[in-house]
Amino acid sequence: MAYTNDIRNASTASTVPFGGLFKALAERVARYRVYRETLLELSGLDDRDLSDLGLSRASIKAVAYEAAYGN
Repeated sequence: MAYTNDIRNASTASTVPFGGLFKALAERVARYRVYRETLLELSGLDDRDLSDLGLSRASIKAVAYEAAYGN
C-alpha cells in the first residue's frame, strides 16, 4: 500500500483565506489613511483657500470621504 501527501496544496489552501483577509485589511487601512490625510489637509486651509477650491468647511468630510472611498 502506498501513501502520498501533497504538502504544497495543503499549505496553499490554508493560507489563501488569510492572504485575502490581510489584503482586505491593508486596503482598508490605506483608504482610511487617505481619508485622514485629506481631512487634515483641508481642515488646515483657511476659509479663503477653501472658497478658491469651491468648498466650504461643512463639505470637508464629504470631500475627504469621496477621495478615499470614491462614493
